[in-house]
Amino acid sequence: MTSQVSSPSEQADEAVVGEQRKPAGTKDVRRLDRVIIRFAGDSGDGMQLTGDRFTSETASFGNDLSTLPNFPAEIRAPAGTLPGVSSFQLHFADHDILTPGDAPNVLVAMNPAALKANLGDVPRGAEIIVNTDEFTKRAMQKVGYATSPLEDGSLDGYSLHPVPLTTLTVEALKEFDLTRKEAERSKNMFALGLLSWMYHRPTEGTEKFLKSKFAKKPDIAAANITAFRAGWNFGETTEDFAVSYEIAPATTAFPVGTYRNISGNLALSYGLIAASRQADLPLYLGSYPITPASDILHELSRHKNFGVRTFQAEDEIAGIGAALGAAFGGSLAVTTTSGPGVALKSETIGLAVSLELPLLVIDIQRGGPSTGLPTKTEQADLLQAMFGRNGEAPVPVIAPCTPADCFDAALEAARIALTYRTPVMLLSDGYLANGSEPWRIPETDELPDLTVQFAQGPNHTLDDGSEVFWPYKRDPQTLARPWAIPGTPGLEHRIGGIEKEDGTGNISYAPANHDFMVRTRQAKIDGIEVPDLEVDDPHEAKTLVLGWGSTYGPITAAVRRLRTAGESIAQAHLRHLNPFPRNLGAVLGRYEKVVIPEMNLGQLATLIRAKYLVDAHSYNQVNGMPFKAEQLAKALKEAIDA
Repeated sequence: MTSQVSSPSEQADEAVVGEQRKPAGTKDVRRLDRVIIRFAGDSGDGMQLTGDRFTSETASFGNDLSTLPNFPAEIRAPAGTLPGVSSFQLHFADHDILTPGDAPNVLVAMNPAALKANLGDVPRGAEIIVNTDEFTKRAMQKVGYATSPLEDGSLDGYSLHPVPLTTLTVEALKEFDLTRKEAERSKNMFALGLLSWMYHRPTEGTEKFLKSKFAKKPDIAAANITAFRAGWNFGETTEDFAVSYEIAPATTAFPVGTYRNISGNLALSYGLIAASRQADLPLYLGSYPITPASDILHELSRHKNFGVRTFQAEDEIAGIGAALGAAFGGSLAVTTTSGPGVALKSETIGLAVSLELPLLVIDIQRGGPSTGLPTKTEQADLLQAMFGRNGEAPVPVIAPCTPADCFDAALEAARIALTYRTPVMLLSDGYLANGSEPWRIPETDELPDLTVQFAQGPNHTLDDGSEVFWPYKRDPQTLARPWAIPGTPGLEHRIGGIEKEDGTGNISYAPANHDFMVRTRQAKIDGIEVPDLEVDDPHEAKTLVLGWGSTYGPITAAVRRLRTAGESIAQAHLRHLNPFPRNLGAVLGRYEKVVIPEMNLGQLATLIRAKYLVDAHSYNQVNGMPFKAEQLAKALKEAIDA
C-alpha cells in the first residue's frame, strides 16, 4: 500500500490492543490489530477457494490484507501425501501491512499431511484447528506419524481445537439427497463458516457467491450454504471456542476511494485493457497457456466488449508471432508467458527489436531452470530479460512491486512500447500473480494519455524533390521510427529480420550501417525517460537496501522493524531495470554499504556491480517462497553491524 504507518505492524506475533466483553451468558470478544490465518489441506479439499472467499469477505469489511496461495504443480497430487498439500495464507489488519506474514497465528489443517507440512511454520501458542475425522491410522502412516499427534503430546505447546469437520458436515447435510462422498466435499465450507464466526467476517458475499457458482446445481449450492452456516453455528454454540476476535477496518491505511481486492494477474489484465483504451488501440493477446501466467489469458478472453482479441496458440512461438503480426497491423500487442516460454520466444523478441514495433512481453516468473517449480515463485529471469537474445538486442525491462502495482506497471510498459517503438519486458512473478491486496480503482482522468500518432503520409524528400516514406526515419527526441499501418496508400515498406538500412529500411549488409543501427537501437533504449529513483532515508543512513519486483513488501516490512528498533537504514526500490534511473549511480554513491535481497543468486547485484563498480552485497533465496520479514531484518541488521 502507498500509505505509510510508523507502528511496528510486521512483528511476528499478533498484538492484542484491547478486549471487549459481551453480556453475561455470551462468548468473549477480543480485539486484535492483525492476524495471520493459514488454511491447509489436500489439493482436492478446496483450500484455495476457502482462502479466496475468506479474503473477499475480509476485503469487503475494509481490512488491509495480503495473501499467499501455495499449491502443488500437479493437477491432482496423490491424496493425503505431503507433496499434495495445498495452502492459502491470509494476513489482515486494521492498519497498513505489506506481506502475507511470516508465521500463521491460526492453522486450519484438514488432514495429517497438512498438519505435518505446515507445523514447522506455526509458532508456539498459536491456534491449530484440525479435522479429527481424517486422522486415521492409515492417513497418519502415509506421512510418517507413528502415533497420533493429537494424542501423543507433541501439540501441547499449541492451542489445539480438534473438530470432526467431516462428520459435522455430513450430519448438517443429512436432509439433502447426497451421497456421503458428495456431502464430505462441503467440509471446506463448514471450516470457512467456523473461521468466519471466529473473526466476525461478513457472510452475505459468500452465500451470494455460492448461489452464483452453483446456479445450475441449486441442490449443491444449498448444501454448501447449509454447511457454511453450520460451521458458523458450531462456533457460536461449541464450548471449545470460548473467544471470537475482531479486527477493525483499516480506516486510516487507505487514501479515500473505492477499493476492491485484486490479484497481480487480474491487475495486469485490467492494466492492459486500460492501456488499450488510453491509446485508442485494439488489444491483442497472442499466448500459450503456462503456469503462472495463464490467468491473464483467461481474464482477457472475457472482455471482447472492450475490443480485446485473445488467441490461444498451439505453442509459445506461434503466440508471440501472432502478437508481433498484430503489432505490425496497429494493435497494442501482448504475449504472456513464464521463464521457459521466454526462452522459446527469444528469437521473435529479437525480430521485434529489429522491426522496432511495440510489443509487451509479460513474464510471470517461476522457479527454474527448465520446467522447474511451476507453482512456486522466483526472480531468476532478469538476466534472461536483459541479454537472452542473439546479437545486440536491447529491450526495456520493468517490474511491478505489489499485486496492485501490476496495473500501473502494465500502463508504464505500454507507454514505453508505444512511445519508443520497442518490445518491452514486464517481469512479474508467481508471488505477485497469485497474491492479492486492496486496490484503489482509479478515476479515468488519472490514467496517462497513451494516444498514438500513426504515419499518415510521406516523411522524406529526395534530392530530386519527390516525397517518399522512409520507415526508419526517426523522431529526433525518442529515436522511434514511424508506425505505418499496412494498407495505407503510399506507405508501403519492407520489414524483416535482416539488417535494415538507416532511413530507407532497405536490406543492408554494409558494416558502417550495421554499426550505426546497432548503436542507434541501444541509444533509443538508453534514452527512455524514466522517473528518478526515490530513496526513503529519514535519518541519513550509511546502509542502503536496494530491491526490485516482489521483494518490496518483505524489504519494507524488515526496514520498518529495524527502524522501530532504533536502527538507521535507507531503502530504495527499482521499477525500471533497463534503462536504470539516471540518478541511480549518484544514489548508490551516497552509501557506505548497499545490500540487494533477491529471489535468485544475485542477478541485479551483478548488473549493479558491473555498471556502477559498487561493491553491492547480495542476500539471496531460491526456495520457491517469498522472503520473510524477520529473516530479512536479521540479515540487514548484520549488514549494518558489519
